Amino acid sequence: MSFSPLVSQLIEALRCLPGVGPKSAQRMALQLLDRERDRAMHLAETLKTAVAQVGRCKTCRTLSEQDHCSICSNHKRDVTQLCIVETPVDLLAIEQSGTYQGLYFVLMGRLSPLDGIGPAELQLDQLEARFQSPEIVEIILATNPTVEGEATAHYISDLARKHQKSVSRIAYGVPFGGELEYVDGGTLAHAFQTRQII
Repeated sequence: MSFSPLVSQLIEALRCLPGVGPKSAQRMALQLLDRERDRAMHLAETLKTAVAQVGRCKTCRTLSEQDHCSICSNHKRDVTQLCIVETPVDLLAIEQSGTYQGLYFVLMGRLSPLDGIGPAELQLDQLEARFQSPEIVEIILATNPTVEGEATAHYISDLARKHQKSVSRIAYGVPFGGELEYVDGGTLAHAFQTRQII
């Protein structure tokens, strides 16, 4: 037995979500169509609105409906510190730790020459422009502790030093090969408190 074309299309569309395989997508589609039609409509409308209205902050590049996100427009943040993260999820994880009060720059990825991702693809020229600000004193590298994350951190630290910025790297408690979004807030707080100059 095969599903109708529209049901099959919905199942295939749901597979774009991370960690969702064919069986999970099938269960989700059937649940939405069979038992949760009102919620399915709400989900569709919310998704359509979010895709149309959510863009990137012009300063840090995280997801935002505004030109400048709530962090970048908060005048109580420490403008002398700039934390570099790979994704908006990493930014959120650090914010939830409650330890860091500076500003951010979201790379939207990491250097990976094998995948064709170099400095131009990450638009590191925008980051280097931020380094020219005399207000920024310390660059905190919070890329994921993976091979690509380490290479990205090394590249960015060289850029920062060209602009006479102090560079530190979050350290202890973050496992090598792990992803920041899966590290608990206490571990992230400890990593920030014990960061080292590199």
